[in-house]
Amino acid sequence: MKVKQHEKYGAVVLELKGNVMGGPEAQEFSDLLHNFLKDEKKNIVVDLANVKFMNSSGLGMLISGFTTMKNGGGSLKLANATEKINSLLIITKLITIFEHFESVDKAVESFGK
Repeated sequence: MKVKQHEKYGAVVLELKGNVMGGPEAQEFSDLLHNFLKDEKKNIVVDLANVKFMNSSGLGMLISGFTTMKNGGGSLKLANATEKINSLLIITKLITIFEHFESVDKAVESFGK
């Protein structure tokens, strides 16, 4: 998994690419989020457009990230989930936990509401 980051209208957008399978990458993701909280960057959008595969550890990484941001007074939202990832979120009922949007722009706009 590769992570590219950029800021858009006060939100940090994390573009995940490849296979999201937890492991050492989960710790790197967690460290990244903790650093954002230290820098007072509390609005995070995870762009899933380029995620090919996600296993249960990858889902765990997202859940952990969601919890980290929430406990730090922030928010983590999902954008561009592929059909495969979306069905995974539905099957696991995580679709009820995560706010998810069709596009990064819509997710970023939602922070202002």
